[in-house]
Amino acid sequence: MSKLLDPKIVLSIKQLSLAAKTTISGFMNGINKSNVKGAGMEFSQYRSYQPGDDLRSLDWKMFARSDRYYIRESEVETNISLRLLIDASASMNHSDGNLTKITYAKYLAASLAYLANLQSDAVGLYVFKANELFAMNTKQDFQHLSRLFHQLENITADGAFTNPIAYKEIFSRGRQRELLVFITDFYQADQELLTLLDKLVAMKHEIIVFQLLAKNELDLDFKGYTTFEDLETGQTIQIDQAAIRSTYQQQMDLHLNQIKTDMLDRGIYYRTLVTNQHIDQALRDFLKQRNKVNY
Repeated sequence: MSKLLDPKIVLSIKQLSLAAKTTISGFMNGINKSNVKGAGMEFSQYRSYQPGDDLRSLDWKMFARSDRYYIRESEVETNISLRLLIDASASMNHSDGNLTKITYAKYLAASLAYLANLQSDAVGLYVFKANELFAMNTKQDFQHLSRLFHQLENITADGAFTNPIAYKEIFSRGRQRELLVFITDFYQADQELLTLLDKLVAMKHEIIVFQLLAKNELDLDFKGYTTFEDLETGQTIQIDQAAIRSTYQQQMDLHLNQIKTDMLDRGIYYRTLVTNQHIDQALRDFLKQRNKVNY
């Protein structure tokens, strides 16, 4: 397993696109080569080489004639249309040490986007935050991927989850089916996340949910703190961690099992990720589900 898959090491790479490329390179070296190729059978056009392009696609004859690097592009049918859904509500600012959930979500999303683009899949983005919805159309090319990285880098977690009144962008896409990867901590005040997922299931989308958890919230281990604040409502409570830890952990287990049941009932592929875990398991789960999708 590559050490570069360790989130703490990946997160030390400040440039999101470089971190994603590094993560995927380490991941791909640890699994069998994919049967999915990035080029089709019929030649389409040449374009200038861009950093990050597959060097195997370089046309060396064109280089010999022009002394410039060109990529030989082919007509290729997009395998799937992948859309990343990022929960950027304030609860995603929760941290375990210096690592927040929203930061982990950015790097996970960037890695999934890079992997999908590498396999010639179109990638798009929804960001849910502060009762707003940011939408970026799905597309497959390097320039689009760069723009998506830019959007991910500029995400800040704030406010409550998006109100359903802002979902018109989702419904305006008609019946186009997509593979949706929802990265969230599943903090909800009034079943708003389940409401969103029910709407997406009704639109016949294939859905993967990665629930991000921090180890300190799983274990109720906050280094002696007694005052806790809800990041979305601002409400505070006083607790004795040692006195309630056992009961808390039992309730947390029940809560996570209920979410798992809710996802199973809806036919949604669900995994929990702890933010100190390597990213490669999320990538493997994504590929496992992706291989089940036929468009």
